[in-house]
Amino acid sequence: MMKEKSFTLVEILTVVGILIVLTTLSVPAFRFFQKESDLNNSVEEIINTLRLAQSKTLSSEGASQWGVYFSTTTTPHQYTLFKGTSYNDVSRNSSFDEIHKLPKSVEIYQINLSDGNEVIFNRIIGETSQAGNLGLRLISDISKTKTIYIENSGQAGLISPSVPSDTNRVKDSRHVHFDLGWSIQNATVLKFKFSGPEPDQIETVNMAPYFNVDKTEFNWNNESSPFVVNGANQVFRIHTRTSNTLLCIHRDRNNGKNNQEVIIYIVDGGLDKDIAHYLADANDTVEKGFYVFNSPERQ
Repeated sequence: MMKEKSFTLVEILTVVGILIVLTTLSVPAFRFFQKESDLNNSVEEIINTLRLAQSKTLSSEGASQWGVYFSTTTTPHQYTLFKGTSYNDVSRNSSFDEIHKLPKSVEIYQINLSDGNEVIFNRIIGETSQAGNLGLRLISDISKTKTIYIENSGQAGLISPSVPSDTNRVKDSRHVHFDLGWSIQNATVLKFKFSGPEPDQIETVNMAPYFNVDKTEFNWNNESSPFVVNGANQVFRIHTRTSNTLLCIHRDRNNGKNNQEVIIYIVDGGLDKDIAHYLADANDTVEKGFYVFNSPERQ
């Protein structure tokens, strides 16, 4: 009769000991892997929320702009998808808020946006004036970081946008931002005063047809019917951002266009408010008018 083999107590204790050691070694690694997964998932969820806010804006959902607000004053940190022109606007409807809390292992360690802690998308083309970047990291290991980049075009992702060299770029005033510091919501007329002819040539545009329904946006251009001054076409596109306080003027000098000196006014409350003064010099100089808050920014 054959004798059955069995494990001795020493062998069993040895196997159990090995399993305990392996478990002890693998648990921290698993926890760290879980935290890194939390970081990666948080980044993807924020990017998706930014894209959702842009999509809602482009589709004019609720006839409104949409944005994302980031908060580092809560525990854990959080971000909110909201409806409106600003998260801090007391008149916005907070019932549309979608609050997303970060995992306890992840924090927002830097917010480098152009205007505070929010990204708001503009209707029609989905751009944003709050471009910049957002940094996330693991609380337990601050060397583990991720950076989300938000471009002026509204695109959000993990790749830093390349900055083209200025060396060979032709610099002109084709796209300039004018920070008015006041809303053009009640303005009535655009006025263009061209200084090339004698006497000055004045062109006016009734602004009313170019506001949207609730007069929160203005968008006008004369590409199909340019002003003709001294035989040359003068073509502009003028639109607003940020609740009608940021005015954007597009003026392309290619192909002999826009070669005349011009002052652009907005008639508001019966006043001719000068906004921009474009010179006809080789440097394509543009100067801000008296009714502009800050120096113009070329884009």
